[in-house]
Amino acid sequence: MTNKAATLRVGFLPYRPRRPPDKTEMTAIAADPASDVLHEPAYDRARLLAWMAEHGVEQTTHDHPAVFRVEEGLDLKAGLPGLHTKNLFLKDKKGRLWLISAAQDTVIDLKRAHRAMGSDRLSFGNETLLWETLGVRPGSVTALGLINDADRRVTFVLDRRLWEAAVVNFHPLANTATTALSQDSFRRVLALLDREPIVVDFDALD
Repeated sequence: MTNKAATLRVGFLPYRPRRPPDKTEMTAIAADPASDVLHEPAYDRARLLAWMAEHGVEQTTHDHPAVFRVEEGLDLKAGLPGLHTKNLFLKDKKGRLWLISAAQDTVIDLKRAHRAMGSDRLSFGNETLLWETLGVRPGSVTALGLINDADRRVTFVLDRRLWEAAVVNFHPLANTATTALSQDSFRRVLALLDREPIVVDFDALD
């Protein structure tokens, strides 16, 4: 396994994002429940796991009560192997969108991180943008949401600890389950999505 971030070449058909049938693409309005109908993500949990199975991505998914914050469910996480994650959906002052996936105990100082990422000053993105791009709600933010970012609006930043971990854990687009992926399976997902992460050692930032 190499520690160098690179797009893997695998022998599967190119990823082609699916759009929900017969749905008009419109901007989702987070405060309006009808917006879920107007902007249904191409992938939810069931479709994501089916896509993984179709492409030979091995995974193990564990169901559990909803978890909204990193500090919740620590006992549950302790029983699941691998690194667990926190995922930050961000927007910089130039309007660019970012997703940081990091080990749950990695300290991320946004005042310093933006320089390592190559972004402008960062703040948290709103729920509407989160739904439009990653197809998830607050509490369910996950790197696996990149499957819904067909327009590639979100730049993906990965904690080096996750890039080097044997097993990584993410929500499968819903915070009522955790999906465990080996490093090989995780990198296969990124390759199928044609995503090359910006790998940052947050522990080494000046």
